[in-house]
Amino acid sequence: MTLKVIPLGGIEEVGENMTVLEYGDDILVIDAGIGFPDETMPGIDYIIPNTKYLEDNKKKIRGMIITHGHLDHIGAIPYIMPKIGDPPIYTMKLTGEFIKKRLEEFHLLGRSTIHEVNKDDVLTLGNFRIRFFRLNHNIPDSVGLAINTPAGLLVYATDWKFDHTPVDGKPTEFGKLAQFGAEGVALLMSDSTNAEKPGYSMSEKTLGETIDRLLLEAKGRVIFATFSTLIGRVQQLLDAAHKSNRKVVITGRSLVNSVEICLSTNYLQLPAKGMIIKMDQAKRLPDNQVVILTTGSQGEEFSALARISRSEHKTIQIKKGDTAVVSASPIPGNERSISSTLSNLARLGAKVLYMKILDIHTSGHAYQEDLKLMVALTRPKNFMPIHGEYHMLVAHANLARDVGVPESNIFTLNNGQMLELSSAGVGVKEARIPTGYVFVDGLGVGDVGEVVLRDRQVMSQDGMFVVIMTIDKKTGKLTQQPDIISRGFIYMKGSEDLLKEVKHEVRKVVETKNKKPSEANWAYIRSEVRDQIGEFLYQRTERRPMILPVVIEV
Repeated sequence: MTLKVIPLGGIEEVGENMTVLEYGDDILVIDAGIGFPDETMPGIDYIIPNTKYLEDNKKKIRGMIITHGHLDHIGAIPYIMPKIGDPPIYTMKLTGEFIKKRLEEFHLLGRSTIHEVNKDDVLTLGNFRIRFFRLNHNIPDSVGLAINTPAGLLVYATDWKFDHTPVDGKPTEFGKLAQFGAEGVALLMSDSTNAEKPGYSMSEKTLGETIDRLLLEAKGRVIFATFSTLIGRVQQLLDAAHKSNRKVVITGRSLVNSVEICLSTNYLQLPAKGMIIKMDQAKRLPDNQVVILTTGSQGEEFSALARISRSEHKTIQIKKGDTAVVSASPIPGNERSISSTLSNLARLGAKVLYMKILDIHTSGHAYQEDLKLMVALTRPKNFMPIHGEYHMLVAHANLARDVGVPESNIFTLNNGQMLELSSAGVGVKEARIPTGYVFVDGLGVGDVGEVVLRDRQVMSQDGMFVVIMTIDKKTGKLTQQPDIISRGFIYMKGSEDLLKEVKHEVRKVVETKNKKPSEANWAYIRSEVRDQIGEFLYQRTERRPMILPVVIEV
């Protein structure tokens, strides 16, 4: 029998991380994340993995293990769990709290059992024996997995870096990694996000010193934007605010939720009582005693920082002397919206600080030297890079080769392929299972496909052009001039000559193609109008709007 390793997402992209392990009649699911749309996906909110294979095999699923609480690992849980039979979830305490909050938002809390595990627990689910090891990331309770299967030991390490001085004082468990290496690792799956960046990732401690200095030196208020689940960064800001005698205002729903969860579970510590205040209280304090912690580090349109930058926030307005800090690196595709937010803040009089000006962010992902050390510690027989765009996976594969993994034992997969491990050897197979993007748009999940997306792209590029024809059923002729509606193509009041020509062309098409009104084929007439008016408009404008012909019979 073979162990099948099937990535449903998280390779070929940063986001929607989900991996399936299957041995015999047992399936183990690792993570269930969302991805974010790019500019070719207008109107799409999120992307989730295609889980058709799991839906068809839901009786085999023994459980889902979640490695940590970021949305690219837990975000798809409410969309996916009801479809795959609500299997039990196993995860660390803080991650469990974030999952409960997410399920609560979708009114699904209580459907799946969430089992809290400890990093020293051993879990047996069917043919899988799972041990956990602590990893450093920028959220507490991040773990890697060591999974014993009949086909050998698999080490799964997603979203990690080696930090010897982390904010919570709990470094990576190097001893366990070395122990797994001594046992013999059949396959290592490891994070590739920063595989192209040389050196070691910066410690959170170094960053903490920068934040301390920044808050002490700023003359006015500091508006500090970061990810809502970057709990280590939030702790550093609270500590720095205390040292510089500042009170903290928190704005942005997701950030308020995260801080509440972490304070109630002791994953965040307040350096002094009464440090977190409301904005109306902050207005009564001198500016150099206030720091505003906000969401919006990715320039999201409706985030608190974006609303502040457009002067649309209910309680917070930028004034001269404010310092705005963005403590995050841009997710690919978000650069333009971040740049726009920063420009708006600068226009309002704020001093703007971000990655290029100051080391105000450190990645939660390992750089090249850390990635090499992970391979050296675990000494895997086979290696599979995960978590990254394809070029990142290739860079990570090259690093593994440099530190001694034979090229024939390195497997860089595409979504839809799977890796098979057995006593006979290891090989890549076409999984022949449905993969690809499932789009979430509002309340709709999967109802927007490639065709709808293509229509949206056409309308966003060249607009739409509606031709309404009122045709006499008996004679087959137009009873009046066609009505034209244009949206995003031309401004109708300024294009009377073109519209006159279009109406003449429409009349020509209808009267030449509809010689036998008793046998009128309206679908054919619509198709001819669409093709010929489309060609006519292209000759006149070199644009191709979406043409929608409408026939009204009278």
